[in-house]
Amino acid sequence: MSAVYVQTNEQEENRVVAFQRDADGRLEPLGWFETGGHGDGRPHMTSQGSVVLTGDGRHLLVTNVGSGSVSVFRTGPGLELLGVRSTGPAPKSVAEHDGLVYVLNTGDAGLTGYRLDDGLVPLPGSARSLSSPAADPAQVGFSPDGAWLLVTERGTNAIVRFAVGADGRLGPAEVTPSSGPTPYGFAVAPDGTLVVTEAFGAQVGRAAASSYRLGDAVRPRSRSVGNGRSEICWAVITPDGRHAFTTNFADGAVSRWAIGSGGELVLEDATAGLTVEGRKGLRDEDLSGDGRFLYAIDADACEVRGWRVDEDGTLSALGAWNGLPATAAGMAAS
Repeated sequence: MSAVYVQTNEQEENRVVAFQRDADGRLEPLGWFETGGHGDGRPHMTSQGSVVLTGDGRHLLVTNVGSGSVSVFRTGPGLELLGVRSTGPAPKSVAEHDGLVYVLNTGDAGLTGYRLDDGLVPLPGSARSLSSPAADPAQVGFSPDGAWLLVTERGTNAIVRFAVGADGRLGPAEVTPSSGPTPYGFAVAPDGTLVVTEAFGAQVGRAAASSYRLGDAVRPRSRSVGNGRSEICWAVITPDGRHAFTTNFADGAVSRWAIGSGGELVLEDATAGLTVEGRKGLRDEDLSGDGRFLYAIDADACEVRGWRVDEDGTLSALGAWNGLPATAAGMAAS
């Protein structure tokens, strides 16, 4: 089943809002599903990756910031809650590769590892601290081949990389200064190009993103490329690795970037998609598994927005689906 999932992040009872996607990319409500945990009840959760589909699409992982846990659902016609695992204080991002799961706990700026087996089984010896108690991390994610685990640290302006061992445990932290301040959301292309957003202010004209290549080190390719908009926070990359889309929280725009063969990042269209010019609230985004459709949360309008993605990366608006709470955050699409 093709679907889009968003968490409510409500304090009393965190839930997942599910939508079924048809062949044309349009959504129909599928239901609201309790996570068994609690959100923090605050609008605009500061992270990317709080709702994640596993690589095989069989499970959905959802962080519960208020109760320090992660919920595991089995996907299907609806969602079946399989279990809730306590992970640490204020988990805001989670990543999975071939059944290996790492949770980013922001309350203590650290990582904890698990194996996925219709629930999360703790991986002994997997816990890692980040570079500083003041790291203020935003996202955790694997490289496409699973060889590396990456974390963005806003507080230290750094990108932290860990080698992933055959047993799933992490090697020493490798810390790379970010090209621009406040590294936030990121995505990694199939060829190892890393695109990182830089959420360093809401002033018009100050939004930017950078690209890096993953190899023997995290090496900058295009440093802090501006798009003339404001407050870029979230990033996704098309399955073919040719385009990145970033959402601008402070002005309602989706920007499209071209990714060169050497990892260079070039702005193609600062307003490839638009909700309402100048309206705040556009945040978490995801592409459908086939890359044909892009969806994003418009948190201040309490709705999901959708666009069709053409072969050249052009976006065509599909519509909006309302009914989300103001605290909605995190998105995954299949």
